Amino acid sequence: MGHLVLLGDSIFDNAAYTNGGPGVVSQVRNALPPQWTASLLAVDGATTAGVSDQMQHLRADSSHLVLSVGGNDALIHESVLGLPASSMAQTLRALADLASGFERNYRAAVEACMRPGLPLTVCTIYNGCFPDPQYQRVITTALMIFNDVILRVAIEQAISVIDLRAICVNPEDYANPIEPSTIGGEKIARTIAAFVTGSKSYSGATRIVTS
Repeated sequence: MGHLVLLGDSIFDNAAYTNGGPGVVSQVRNALPPQWTASLLAVDGATTAGVSDQMQHLRADSSHLVLSVGGNDALIHESVLGLPASSMAQTLRALADLASGFERNYRAAVEACMRPGLPLTVCTIYNGCFPDPQYQRVITTALMIFNDVILRVAIEQAISVIDLRAICVNPEDYANPIEPSTIGGEKIARTIAAFVTGSKSYSGATRIVTS
């Protein structure tokens, strides 16, 4: 028997955006084997800074953790994308500063999740679904900086990664530009359940060698 815990933000705590449809945690419960259960500690609107508080509510019978956080950290700094810049170098320096701050906070969030010694899986930040194609390109490019942090931290700590960018790829996967719909949530839920329980083989997945 396993008890899966979802941590982070509204990628998991999305019930308010599904027009009465099930949220991700309900869909995860339905996708898990009968002897498994799942609980939701993720909070809509949470940033990396809130993950440590979520971990304070971890139940004693928890067996697996999945963390999806970082999108709201990026949204807080969305205004940077509209700032005037005299050169490409100035723009890159501003983005580098954002990456450094996010990395500090994301590392702290991951460390909090690792303290109980339970298997941890993290998720990348998906690209969203914005109506303006040009703005979508800008957002997708900017999010690469945040996702690079997530991937590097995961590689360093030997943590498995679910790449939400490869899961929520269609407009119907989104309830609005930044929240998963019931359709997208179902995709996320099934991927999480299959990976955590080992019900699907990932033997052909990419391997990253660091030394």
